[in-house]
Amino acid sequence: MTGPESEGSLVRRAVCPGSFDPITNGHLDIIARASRLYDEVYVAVMINKSKKGLFEIDERIDLIRTVVADYGNVRVEAFHGLLVDFCKQRDIPAIVKGLRAVSDFDYELQMAQMNNGLSGVETLFVPTNPTYSFLSSSLVKEVAQWGGDVAHLVPPAVLEALNKRLNKG
Repeated sequence: MTGPESEGSLVRRAVCPGSFDPITNGHLDIIARASRLYDEVYVAVMINKSKKGLFEIDERIDLIRTVVADYGNVRVEAFHGLLVDFCKQRDIPAIVKGLRAVSDFDYELQMAQMNNGLSGVETLFVPTNPTYSFLSSSLVKEVAQWGGDVAHLVPPAVLEALNKRLNKG
């Protein structure tokens, strides 16, 4: 049998979307938690051609694949366009989003309601581990660009890639 059913049981799928430029320990925490709740978790890496990132899309995908390699049920793919279309194409009924603070909720609630209205995809909000409640990719990049220590904020492979990228000039 193909599709969402295999051997008579429903495969539970979810997606964790983002730009992941770069992936942080906060992102990784949400992905790890989702991987314990779902049979398959897709990390959907957003392609935004109008925005120049620190890392190219392929570099981000490679970094994410490296840091999630121990999770046998996590797939990493690029996406461009509407997240609900990505979900529809892969039969994914749920989006998992981390919330750092109440300020995240207003925007994320609007997105969740829009996504549900467009396609019926549900959004599950996972409170961020308090250790990472302040953490964002933008903050990591800014601190690293000024020579600050971000070793405790990103996985080792990402730290190495950040250092190489920023030391190039």
